[in-house]
Formats: sequence, C-alpha cells, structure tokens
Amino acid sequence: MTKLTLQADTRTPSPPFGYSRECHYGREQQIHIVAEFHANKIRPSRIAYRVGIDIAFIEALIAGEIEVERFPRLVAHYRRKRYTTRMTQANRRSGVARYELQQRIEQEFQSEVEL
Repeated sequence: MTKLTLQADTRTPSPPFGYSRECHYGREQQIHIVAEFHANKIRPSRIAYRVGIDIAFIEALIAGEIEVERFPRLVAHYRRKRYTTRMTQANRRSGVARYELQQRIEQEFQSEVEL
C-alpha cells in the first residue's frame, strides 16, 4: 500500500474573476480610466483585470447608474481623442490606403456617436 503525502500548495491562487491586482487610483482617476477604456471598446471585465477597479463600479458607470451626466461626456471626449489620433496616424499612409482608412475611421466614429 502506498502512503499519500500531502504537500502544501505553494502556487499563487488565481484571482477572482475580473481582478488581478489592487487598484491604487482614487475615485476621480478611476472614472477617467473607465471612460477612456470604454471609449476604446475594452470590456468591463478586462478593465477590472488590468487596472484592478471594482467591476461593479465599472458596470454601474457604463450602465449610467452613477455619474449619470459626467461619464457620458468623458466617454465622448475620449472617443473624439481616439478619432483624432487615428486620423493623424492614417495621414502617414498615402493614396487609396489612406482614403479607405480615413473613411473606415469616420464611419466607426459616426456609429459610436449615434449610440
């Protein structure tokens, strides 16, 4: 008969779903971070995982339960900033490739504004 030996598991436990680290940002910075990530189409669970912000807080912001007026304005600001950055990067191309990329960026921006 073989004797079972129990060893202490030294592996680091997996973090709870949606979290990987502690959040070291104040509430104001968290709101800006969530708005910027949301404007860049990053899922709430991924935001929580990368930055450590409480996923319930992220979902409440996106759903419009907290910061009802301010959060949509911040998201719109970061979407415009993203649009400007992408159009500037598109200018590095030339000819038809530039035109097609600019048209695609414009269409994506317009569809985001309509939401």
